[in-house]
Amino acid sequence: MLGWEFPPFISGGLGTACYGLTKAMDELGLKITFVLPRIVDNKYTTHVKLLAPDYATTSALNLSGLTNVKFRAINSPLQPYLAPDIYQQQIEKALRQKKHGGNASSSDDVGSTIDYNCDMYTEVHRYAAIAAQLAKKEDFDVIHAHDWMTYPAGIAVSTMSGKPLIVHVHSTEFDRSGENVNQMIYDIEREGMHSAEKIIAVSHFTRSIIISRYGVSGDKVEVIHNAVERNGNSKWILNESGIDKDEKIVLFLGRITMQKGPEYFLQAAKKVLNAIDNVKFVMAGSGDMMHRAVEIVAELGIGHKVLFTGFLRGEDVQKIYQMADLYVMPSVSEPFGIAPLEALNNDVPVIISKQSGVSEVLRHALKVDFWDVDEIANKIIAVLKYPPLRETLANYGNFEVRRLRWRDSAQKCAKIYEEASAAVC
Repeated sequence: MLGWEFPPFISGGLGTACYGLTKAMDELGLKITFVLPRIVDNKYTTHVKLLAPDYATTSALNLSGLTNVKFRAINSPLQPYLAPDIYQQQIEKALRQKKHGGNASSSDDVGSTIDYNCDMYTEVHRYAAIAAQLAKKEDFDVIHAHDWMTYPAGIAVSTMSGKPLIVHVHSTEFDRSGENVNQMIYDIEREGMHSAEKIIAVSHFTRSIIISRYGVSGDKVEVIHNAVERNGNSKWILNESGIDKDEKIVLFLGRITMQKGPEYFLQAAKKVLNAIDNVKFVMAGSGDMMHRAVEIVAELGIGHKVLFTGFLRGEDVQKIYQMADLYVMPSVSEPFGIAPLEALNNDVPVIISKQSGVSEVLRHALKVDFWDVDEIANKIIAVLKYPPLRETLANYGNFEVRRLRWRDSAQKCAKIYEEASAAVC
């Protein structure tokens, strides 16, 4: 399995999905070698146990509780969710830190003696070459690659081994960039999809994009929806948050990028505040539209009613859900969207855009077109003003997410593995 990220090295929904899926596969007895591109930073060694590497080119990670999963970390500056120009700036920064000893890595890690090219295309293919080299000493039956950065690696490993390639599409370039697609990324996505024996899409919404935009035959694309980890419902007490106890909290949690529609959330917030005053709007996340979001808040004159938390992880995510009265996801193009499931898992009602894959599996959620800020505002007001509506959405929604289990997703993946292996044989 080839992925971008895995807890605790996580910056978005892909890491959450990979954890849930591999944990369920582990329980089914499937044996997985998970390959990650990352720069190994010593400050993270408290979260994972670094074992002596089996090969000169890899480090092995062992995360407790996953008995059938082993991890290989290729020392690479590849990072998810970055545009190529931002990515290049990040690599240059990492190189400067490394040069001055600020980001030292183990001498056993890949890349410790290799100079990085400050070019995303080159780095993606360097990662692919190392993954293929690593695979020569691994025993496996199928290759499962998550999203575009790992597709060249999946193709390389499949070509070298003769094993079938499955690509898992969590997002496409059209979701991230609209019609202004990066041609390099689109070409990599298309090649990966056409090289794969089977394609897993996270929703029918994404499946339709794969077929229409990438010229893939429909019989090649299977839909496997994401799921959610069940948790307890221990409540968290407000503490130095800047939010009064009598204020309602409306939450936006996700990357602050064009794809997630933060401007529509803020425009709706202004309309809500024109009608009711005891509300705070919390934007939890980071992204390339953060500065613009702050400007919009200032332009709308609602700075005293909007709180930016920055990127949250771990217990802080849990805490913010437990504080919230309502979660809003106004995504412009959302292949799935795990966050609404997490919100409902914490008894928080949700408003989601109709342009999302998760809308296919949730009935007890209020659904809106992302651009219709009047309707978003009306639905926010309705949930906040009418407790019976809020309770109905929360209770029935919470019951609904219980049937979305990672074990079911893992079993569907296992069936696809068997079919792909039989086809190659």
